[in-house]
Amino acid sequence: MAGRISDRDIAAIRDRIRIEDVVGDYVALKRGGADSMKGLCPFHDEKSPSFHVRPNHGHFHCFGCGEGGDVYSFLQKIEHVSFVEAVEQCAERVGYTISYEGGGPSVQRDRGTRARLVAANAAAQLFYAEQLRTPDAQAAREYLTERNFDGAAAQMFGCGYAPAGWDALTKHLLSKGFEFAELEAAGLSKQGRRGPIDRFHRRLLWPIRNLAGDVIGFGARRLFDDDTLAAKYVNTPETVLYKKSQVLFGLDLAKREIAKSHQAVIVEGYTDVMAMHLAGVKTAVASCGTAFGDEHLSMLRRLLMDDSYFRGEIIYTFDGDAAGQAAAMKAFEGDQKTAAKTFVAIAPEGMDPCELRQASGDGAVRDLVARRTPMFEFVVRSILAEHDLDTAEGRVEALRRCVPVVARIKDRTLRDNYSVQLAHWVGWDDIPTVRRRVQEEARRGSRAPESKTRAAASAPDAPASVLRRPRPNDPSLWPQRDALKAALQYPGIAGTVFDSLPGETFTDPAYAAVREAVAAAGGAGAGMGGAEWVDAVHRAAADPVAHSLVSELAVEPLPADEERMPRYIGGVLARLQEVWVGEQVAELKSKLQRISPATESDEFHALLGDLVALEQYRRSLLDQAIGDTSGEGLAG
Repeated sequence: MAGRISDRDIAAIRDRIRIEDVVGDYVALKRGGADSMKGLCPFHDEKSPSFHVRPNHGHFHCFGCGEGGDVYSFLQKIEHVSFVEAVEQCAERVGYTISYEGGGPSVQRDRGTRARLVAANAAAQLFYAEQLRTPDAQAAREYLTERNFDGAAAQMFGCGYAPAGWDALTKHLLSKGFEFAELEAAGLSKQGRRGPIDRFHRRLLWPIRNLAGDVIGFGARRLFDDDTLAAKYVNTPETVLYKKSQVLFGLDLAKREIAKSHQAVIVEGYTDVMAMHLAGVKTAVASCGTAFGDEHLSMLRRLLMDDSYFRGEIIYTFDGDAAGQAAAMKAFEGDQKTAAKTFVAIAPEGMDPCELRQASGDGAVRDLVARRTPMFEFVVRSILAEHDLDTAEGRVEALRRCVPVVARIKDRTLRDNYSVQLAHWVGWDDIPTVRRRVQEEARRGSRAPESKTRAAASAPDAPASVLRRPRPNDPSLWPQRDALKAALQYPGIAGTVFDSLPGETFTDPAYAAVREAVAAAGGAGAGMGGAEWVDAVHRAAADPVAHSLVSELAVEPLPADEERMPRYIGGVLARLQEVWVGEQVAELKSKLQRISPATESDEFHALLGDLVALEQYRRSLLDQAIGDTSGEGLAG
């Protein structure tokens, strides 16, 4: 069994990995200032990006939910893996060979469970791809070529073939050193009546990858009429890696273009994704073995978000038949989070995108997306089509059904526009009445039940802490906050000056706890930096609030560019020292008032000399603070 990963290797890998590249596999990041990138948090649902990454310091923090840490913490949280597996994933990414203490150099043997399953799936994909070139896979190749997919397309999407026979893949992978328990856990093999057998037989396969590009499962399509043991399409069962509600086929290929173009196209099948990409619509994805749901939508929103408002488009393509329209209606039911930017594209004559490309070429596929219809309009028009609008009864019934639909539009301006549009579509002359009915319905729908309000009020509190989180914008505490940010982000600049600050300088208990954690980690002048330094302070912060504050302060930008940073930090530290010296001055003045110059002359003059020296020192610190911070934040 592999030994422990050394602290030296952990630090070396962390120094080499770029946290923004790792996080960028899951979240679209945009520059938010000097050494700061921001995006939508992958750990909670939000509309405005409060998730920040500091590339030079190797840390992330979400100011919305409080999650934070280094690149290892991010992978542990997002992929649900152990610390060891997170380190090993990063090592593979940068090509670093880990020397396990007591286990020898290796990044491949005796891996954590998840890493072994990824390796097994990768080996299976290579095996299936090789099988696609064999004579037995003729039917699979014909299926692809009949749909205008050549060998290059098959290779691009990793297509493969599961051969006949019961255990061809299983035997192959066992010979590669995998154990049956691992193959079973990966969903590649299962226990048969006479021993281990393959899960897929005589089927065309597509590998399903996660955002990082790892193969985590397969989708399989029936090719032969006598294959009656399962449905036309089957997928890998739920495993540690493969959660069908959390993966989208093609997202590994589409993620960069989705983030760049602010558009995602949802199709229904594997060949539809292939057709879209080959036609030039490189933002197409499909759900795998389940309907497109809220978790899929959350994944896409993190890639589509730009600045502080959602402006990306989600375009659903459905078959033009009744089932396709039903699917569109179902999508609308759960689509209010991004409904104002959601569209529907339905191909003519009931074709799907793959069939449209076969019949009319790549241009027709691109036109299908370009001619999209807003989701609200599609839904309302679909309902109206079910009624005879030439009769009074038909118009009344159409309004009765459509008013609640329009009322669900959360954007007030958009809702009002659709109210007017609804009146025109129905042929209802009294537009104010339609608008009023929509407004009344919207008000009824927005009233939360009292029981829900009570339930929210009685929800359990977060884990108890002895500390209270200070307000980030409290002007009286800004020097303490910025000093701590300097110590965490620029320990080489803050250094011994920060370490020399008396503990009582930090008057807020939470900030004082972070200050104690800095000292416990060796102090800002200890010579550490980057993620290693912040991680050390993290470990030293015992209280939950202090622990969260370390993560927060390590990524919150300081209000100065890199060139001015030394002067700014010097000014902040001088301001803190000035406040503390001011307290000493006040204490000396109080003592002097209690001493008689006539009877205690020596002590009086000694204290007076100290007071004059402290006043001069205080003025010099104040001059430095004002000069080096340009007066920013000088409150209190």
